[in-house]
Amino acid sequence: MSTFQAPKGTYDLTPPRSATFLAVREAIAAPLRDSGYGYIETPGFENVELFARGVGESTDIVTKEMYTLTTRGGDQLALRPEGTASVLRAALEANLHKAGNLPVKLWYSGSYYRYERPQAGRYRHFSQVGAEAIGTEDPVLDAELIILADQAYRSLGLRQFRILLNSLGDKGCRPVYREALQTFLRDLDLDEETRRRIEINPLRVLDDKRADVQKQLTDAPKLRDYLCDACKAYHEEVRALLTAAGVAFEDDEKLVRGLDYYTRTTFEFVHDGLGAQSAVGGGGRYDGLSEMIGGPELPSVGWALGVDRTVLALEAEGIELDLPYTTSVYAVPLGEEARRVLFGVVTGLRRAGIAADFAFGGRGLKGAMKSANRSGARYTLVAGERDLAEGVVQLKDMESGEQSAVPLTEVAAELTKRLG
Repeated sequence: MSTFQAPKGTYDLTPPRSATFLAVREAIAAPLRDSGYGYIETPGFENVELFARGVGESTDIVTKEMYTLTTRGGDQLALRPEGTASVLRAALEANLHKAGNLPVKLWYSGSYYRYERPQAGRYRHFSQVGAEAIGTEDPVLDAELIILADQAYRSLGLRQFRILLNSLGDKGCRPVYREALQTFLRDLDLDEETRRRIEINPLRVLDDKRADVQKQLTDAPKLRDYLCDACKAYHEEVRALLTAAGVAFEDDEKLVRGLDYYTRTTFEFVHDGLGAQSAVGGGGRYDGLSEMIGGPELPSVGWALGVDRTVLALEAEGIELDLPYTTSVYAVPLGEEARRVLFGVVTGLRRAGIAADFAFGGRGLKGAMKSANRSGARYTLVAGERDLAEGVVQLKDMESGEQSAVPLTEVAAELTKRLG
């Protein structure tokens, strides 16, 4: 065993489990690619100020959970704790919003970092797939993104997840609600840190998971009672579009999400099989974020789905994905001449698009066949001196056990036919 181990709160992805993570990423990305979203990749670290402004200085992410560092040149950087601010920064820097085709639709996949107390489903390094639609205010766009996430989860076989939906209002009606909520919260029995939050971002108090806090929030003013007519109409259209698409959702008036930039539509995907860390993904509309980070007015909406959490949800439902074997053909040479010839055959098969592997290290037949079995290969190619003298290899079907001699010149064609 190595002297070194993965840092606390992180994990290594190794085969065969890593194949499930890849399949989940692909399943989430597939409906996005089919809906006009282009791939974007941003650095693993950004200027601290980007997240302080964008995510919110009062959030736990910025105040407690961000990994920060100072470069030799004195720059203050942070490992990215979330994806939206980075993607919007990159889109603005590349002037994608000026190309004349709004919304700018982007998707991304990567690792994110937060200094949290490690527990099942909550790590200090985690993987997400996200999507952002930048530059357009349209309830159809909000509905599209929710529907695409629902489609991705259903394509994986997940059924026991719920979509929670709320509206946070806009810069016109939310300040009125904020003031009413602050007045209510100031009279409660709360700790000093929560009291500070009341003055900076009182909506975050509604998201407090502690039972004693939630008990005191029973009679808190409801945001829906303060929404302006425009926000009410917008939210009703999102709800109607989801209903028309057959996507079930639950109204949750306390859903605020943990970032300051959300406006109007906000949503969360939860899975009850995951215990306390039930959220598998979420997002919402963030019409003011571009201006917060120094850009023009660009109303936008997006989400991020946790790959780690989605894998846990699959396990909670007992779903095993139908993953293709990484190897279709395994070559077993017997003797030096066979090693040379069969390696050439394997190289040719790979060029023809057939997943093929080789018994390296000059092992005997018994050991090599064990490796062939472990590889999951459907077919094994075996050749010794006598086979080569006859210009053939032995092709064994690992499922049926049937074996037949195939001319060397026809191996690729035969395997292509058998593997479809």
